[in-house]
Amino acid sequence: MNIYCLVHLDFETLGNIRDWACQKEHSISIIMPSVNHIYPDPGEVDLLIIMGGLMSVYQEDEYPWLKQEKEFVRSVIVCQKAVYGICFGAQMLSEILGGSVSRNQYREIGWHKVRSLDEFAKNVRLFNVQNELAVFQWHGDTFTLPPGCRKLFESEACHEQGFIYGDKVLALQFHPEVDADCVGSLLENCSSDLTEEGKYVSVEDEIRGRDDLLEASAKLMFSILDWFEEMIENT
Repeated sequence: MNIYCLVHLDFETLGNIRDWACQKEHSISIIMPSVNHIYPDPGEVDLLIIMGGLMSVYQEDEYPWLKQEKEFVRSVIVCQKAVYGICFGAQMLSEILGGSVSRNQYREIGWHKVRSLDEFAKNVRLFNVQNELAVFQWHGDTFTLPPGCRKLFESEACHEQGFIYGDKVLALQFHPEVDADCVGSLLENCSSDLTEEGKYVSVEDEIRGRDDLLEASAKLMFSILDWFEEMIENT
């Protein structure tokens, strides 16, 4: 399986996405849209993963490469390929599919609970979760639910935490991919975000050292990627 990851931060790693791909012996190619403006033919893509970022999807004037990236993502969706957006990637998918992106009322940083809303999320092996689960968050923007999409999760701080479009496009506001290195890198490079007081902004000690939550997050991500793999193989 050919996996392409759109990465937007120099310090960002793929976390447990790479662990899963190595175990499954799948190919992973990394594209940094801010540097590399050459994209593969959509037909070469089995799964496209759009990672997080510190920029906003509506900042095309500041980051002109966003336009070309969005065009590529749109072309992959049109070709009916599997697409998975995480945080910034979920916001991009919302915009591309007809939703909108704006500042959220609250910043949401740290381990916070989301509620499962859709029978798809509760019963299908894609998530196989209880009504609530603790997930890793690091965002200030939010999105609206695009037309024709099914809402999957919400939290106290952010009403839109995930959706699915058709049966091949998944968007999640939170970060199931994080491992200890990912968390450490964010704390090192984005520590200024923690200085802003907020109801849903955790302190560093509440974020680090949560091996139990990292393990649960990895299980969730592996379940998601297993679902994509099965769906792609059966297409």
